[in-house]
Amino acid sequence: MTIRTATMKDLDQIAGVEQICFPPEEAAKRETFRERLWYYANHFLLMLDGERLISFVDGLVTNEPDLTDEMMADARMHDEQGKWQMIFGVNTLPEFRRKGYASSLLREVIERARTEGRRGLVLTCKDAKVPFYARLGFTDEGRTDKSSHGGAVWHQMRLTFESAAI
Repeated sequence: MTIRTATMKDLDQIAGVEQICFPPEEAAKRETFRERLWYYANHFLLMLDGERLISFVDGLVTNEPDLTDEMMADARMHDEQGKWQMIFGVNTLPEFRRKGYASSLLREVIERARTEGRRGLVLTCKDAKVPFYARLGFTDEGRTDKSSHGGAVWHQMRLTFESAAI
């Protein structure tokens, strides 16, 4: 398995994996990913099995402490100097789940955010995923009122670094 940042050449595979991993009302569209790649491709980490994309994590960087639906919709909100790495999606193809790939990819995202001097990372997830993210060091802040993406109920989870440079 190889981990690398995304390029615009990865757009079709990224959009395809997203459509498999999320229900239609929650899945980001191809054009949304095009915009995200334009503004922050360096915050898109991909895991590949050969040339096949099997998992990816993406999200912008911001000074805002909480993840909002507006951030997911507008990649222009990215601020490379921001304090918080947001995570919009952790996508892994079904046949590659429960093998540690998503955890490995998230550990890499966490380490990159630490190296970049971020204060920490923020994500939202559904009830069932809270224990998974907690095992990686995220703290559940409860159900958020700042995201109703896809009509779902989301928990906001945060991983804060002890000594952040920012």
